Amino acid sequence: MVRAHGTERVVLDDRDVARALTRIAHEILERNRGSDGLLLLGIPRRGVPLARRIAERIAAVERVDIPTGSLDVTMYRDDLRLRPARSLEHTELPPTGVDDAMVVLVDDVLFSGRTVRSALDALHDLGRPRAVRLAVLVDRGHRELPVRADFVGKNLPTSLVEQVRVSVAEYDGADAVCITDAEPTDVAGQPTGGDEAARVGGLR
Repeated sequence: MVRAHGTERVVLDDRDVARALTRIAHEILERNRGSDGLLLLGIPRRGVPLARRIAERIAAVERVDIPTGSLDVTMYRDDLRLRPARSLEHTELPPTGVDDAMVVLVDDVLFSGRTVRSALDALHDLGRPRAVRLAVLVDRGHRELPVRADFVGKNLPTSLVEQVRVSVAEYDGADAVCITDAEPTDVAGQPTGGDEAARVGGLR
């Protein structure tokens, strides 16, 4: 059960999310001039299924399998010393690794830019890609670092007191993007919903 403190409104429903991912897939193909060398890495948690869905859309156009994986940034967070106790996610790479690949990092929400910085640090330890791009379902602004997404599903102006909650069918039963003026919690009082709510300290 999710308890939303304050007013919540849906800004993207499942059809909007599907259209946004399809548009991102086509923009990636256009920017890359095809699918050669593409590798999509989702940032856990909700970036992982989003990366897989984008890859499926690219594969449907190109008639080739697009490698995907996941990139855990937990140990590269710049607030790790402030909150050292946290669970690790998985980093999964295809057998070919990241060397000389056109890596597209995929996340649900772009906020401060600190998660992306952590992802770049994590990627650096895994190899040397040919280039790195960033795709996000939602860009909510309020950057704290000079980070800009290459592919954006929805630019969503927000205030700092608002929370952006991304739901995906793989984890939440349905696709949606909602804005609430307070952080949603579960029955135990823990943040729930999208990664934007789950990652404390504004690292996004």
